[in-house]
Amino acid sequence: MTTGLLGKRSANTVVVLDFETTGLSPDMGDRAIEIGAVLVEDGRITDEFQQLINPGFRISSFIENYTGITNAMVKRADSCSRVMKEFASFISGHNLVAHNASFDKKFLDAEMSVARARYDGTFACSMLIARRLYQNAPNHQLGTLVKYNKLPTNGVFHRALADAEMTAHLWLRMLEDLEDQHRVSNASFALMKTVARTSKTGVGALLEKQGSRVAV
Repeated sequence: MTTGLLGKRSANTVVVLDFETTGLSPDMGDRAIEIGAVLVEDGRITDEFQQLINPGFRISSFIENYTGITNAMVKRADSCSRVMKEFASFISGHNLVAHNASFDKKFLDAEMSVARARYDGTFACSMLIARRLYQNAPNHQLGTLVKYNKLPTNGVFHRALADAEMTAHLWLRMLEDLEDQHRVSNASFALMKTVARTSKTGVGALLEKQGSRVAV
C-alpha cells in the first residue's frame, strides 16, 4: 500500500504511538528508552505494543525520576534493532498519530535508521489538531486535554503505553466532535492533517465546507 492511498483512509483506523527518551533530540545523541503504541481499528483500540529499549548508555537521574524508567530496567531490555524491527511489523500499513508528532517522528526515524527498518505511514499531530478544535482549553498538553475532555485515564503519565492510550482516546474524541459539532463524519486521515495545518481563524470555514458536503 502506498503512502498516498494511506492518506485517503479513514482517520478512525490508525496506530497511536509515544516514545520515552533520554533527551530531546536524536541529533544530540539522545535515544529512545521505551515505545508504546495502540492500534485503533474502526474507532476501537484493538491491540497494543510496549517495549523498553536499551539505549547502550546510562540514562540520567532526571529521566529516571521523570519517567520512572530506571537504568536497571533498560539494562535488561532488548536492543533498538530488535525492538524497531518488531515495531515496524506492528505499524505496517497504518498511518500514525502522536501528541507533538514532530518529536516522536524524529525518534522513530532515527531508531528505524539504526535498525535498518522502515515504515510506510505518515504522521498526524493530535496536539496541533486539538489547538484548532479546542481553542478554549487552558493549554494543549496531553494531561490538560484529558481533563478538559473528561477522557479515561489510569493516572499514569510519562510512560509510553499510558500516554499512547490517552492520545488515542483524545483522537477518537476529536473525531466524535467533528461529527457531532461540524457534521463531518468518517473523516479521512488526510483531512485531519489538513486541520492541523489550517490556521485557528480558518479552521471553522474549512469544517463548515466539509460538513456541507456531507449534508448535500
